Amino acid sequence: METKYIVAMVLGSVFVGYVVTSLILFRFPTLLHKKKRLLFRPAHISHRGGAGENVENTMTAFRHALSVGTDMLEIDCHITKDGKVIVSHDSSLKRVCDAEGVIADYKFEELPLLKEQHRLDFKQSFVYDGTGCTDRKFPLLEEVFKEFPETPINLDIKVDDDELIEKVTGLIVQYKREHITVLGNRSSTVVNKIFAVNPNIPILFSMGGVIKLLVLFYTGLLPFVPLKESLLEVLMPSVILNDDFNPLIGGKVRFLLRVFDVLLMRPALFHHLQRRGIQTYLWVLNEEHEFDRAFKLGATGVMTDFPTKLKEYLDKNPQYRQNTASDVS
Repeated sequence: METKYIVAMVLGSVFVGYVVTSLILFRFPTLLHKKKRLLFRPAHISHRGGAGENVENTMTAFRHALSVGTDMLEIDCHITKDGKVIVSHDSSLKRVCDAEGVIADYKFEELPLLKEQHRLDFKQSFVYDGTGCTDRKFPLLEEVFKEFPETPINLDIKVDDDELIEKVTGLIVQYKREHITVLGNRSSTVVNKIFAVNPNIPILFSMGGVIKLLVLFYTGLLPFVPLKESLLEVLMPSVILNDDFNPLIGGKVRFLLRVFDVLLMRPALFHHLQRRGIQTYLWVLNEEHEFDRAFKLGATGVMTDFPTKLKEYLDKNPQYRQNTASDVS
């Protein structure tokens, strides 16, 4: 009986010590981890260059977003049959060009023009109409780097392709952009490959990385674990729980989104990551009440299809730009 009592006391002491240590390190993570130092901290991020105000992922869209004061461009890339890295979200041409096939089947010069109209993925009731638009070409990633040498860019490598990864990281080094370019993919395999090729380029959490992050957060282990990622970029699930998406998602998916929203949209988590120098971007937000919720949750930045609308919100709420600017090191 006495032995059991001693064991229980020891285990209780260990558990209490673990909880106390976890709480202290959660609040003061730099006691254990070196704080990440990024040279950008965007509040305003333009999704595909601002797909609600221009043909998405075009040079015209990028120029417009920067003209209204965006802090960062969010773009996507693929590789063509002749090895050119181009800016495009989809691998298929059907949605963006109304053509058959995939980008990898075409040489760069053979690619068709982008359509003048497109429906927004995260605002299904809205169709952008660019009738008469003269800029409907897929841009080369190199064009973007040349024209916007000092603009932070959030770049999603859309497919697991070693040549694409090598060429993208090579262009980043060539144009001296390692300090202002972020790379990511939903796949942990791709993110790990990116990190292995060039660990100096900041990376995003993959989908698997986000799940691991949540497990660590809710078990109290997060303060003890080093993280190679520099940015958490996640969907704010509530943007899908609206009338636009009601006909498109079933009850089970809606339930899972609500659970995910409760589990992930945690100010305590975002603030802990911030203390470790890890930024949080929420996407894709297109309404003022969504902007408001994201910044109040503690997000570093908001990604939107409507750069002008987000600019107007930030003009009315300058504290969110001031807060982000003051922490850049």
